[in-house]
Amino acid sequence: MKSFIFKFIILSICIILGNFQITIAQKPKIIVSTDIGGSDPDDFQSMVHLLVYADKFDILGLISSPPHDGRVVHIFEAIDAYEKDYPKLQVQNKTFPEPDYLRKVSKQGATEPQSSEIPENLSEGAAFIISQIRDHPDSPVYVLVWGSITDVAQAVHHDPSIKKNLRIYSIGSWNTDQDPNSRKYLFRNHQDLWWIENNTTFRGMYMGGDQSGDYGNISFVKKHIKGHGFLGGLFWEQKKDIKMGDTPSVLYLLHGDPENPESESWGGSFVKTGYGSNYWTDNPDPTMVENNRPGAKTVNKWRNEFLDDWSRRMDWLK
Repeated sequence: MKSFIFKFIILSICIILGNFQITIAQKPKIIVSTDIGGSDPDDFQSMVHLLVYADKFDILGLISSPPHDGRVVHIFEAIDAYEKDYPKLQVQNKTFPEPDYLRKVSKQGATEPQSSEIPENLSEGAAFIISQIRDHPDSPVYVLVWGSITDVAQAVHHDPSIKKNLRIYSIGSWNTDQDPNSRKYLFRNHQDLWWIENNTTFRGMYMGGDQSGDYGNISFVKKHIKGHGFLGGLFWEQKKDIKMGDTPSVLYLLHGDPENPESESWGGSFVKTGYGSNYWTDNPDPTMVENNRPGAKTVNKWRNEFLDDWSRRMDWLK
């Protein structure tokens, strides 16, 4: 009888540990390429949002990428605020990553756009993208591009083998204009890339949807972000209304099926164009257009849900 009880206890422990490992494995592995600290403060906004959800991801890298004056020190600025709020976040979930770990995986990427048709350089950030993807060969690694796609182009050019488990979700539009050569290089030479190119869908983050009452771009920040910890303070200091044009890349992984870009998610749903079997972009369906931006309604239709969820987390920091 004792032997049976002992075996039962051992089996139960194994099941519990096994389930724990499965839970950990399900966290999306991400690398963020950001122009935080450049000419647009919305990357600070998106970084604050990401860090409040840091327990939901396995963050493999935070890369400072062009254009303009953004540098890795600006990533550290956001991590400094996160560190001050870290004890309160830990109360909610012990799996929030340690601030020093986040600093360790923060790297400086390219500081200038690609000047030739083919990437000639390999920045520290691009090299780190390669090494992190190599170190996780059995899992998809989602690279969320919030600035120019310069470092991703360098990484793919110098080691095309990473493409097999590389997943790109890039915010295009103005970012593409800052370094057209890197985008053209990837589009023309790597048709097999798994790539969501979001050129207009992201506008649904702050255009349209329910903006009544506390859901307005200004009113939401005043009530639910301002005065909510050091991260809320950083957000308010940088910009006092919701823009956060890069945040749909995070929302995409928070609610939806990441491996199916055509399905509905908080970060939008996308369509194939015939260009490649693994390439998706904005949905041109007229019913999904907001303010002349195709696909924007595939994000703003979820505005109440993703703002409510975020506000609950920001309340942890009060």
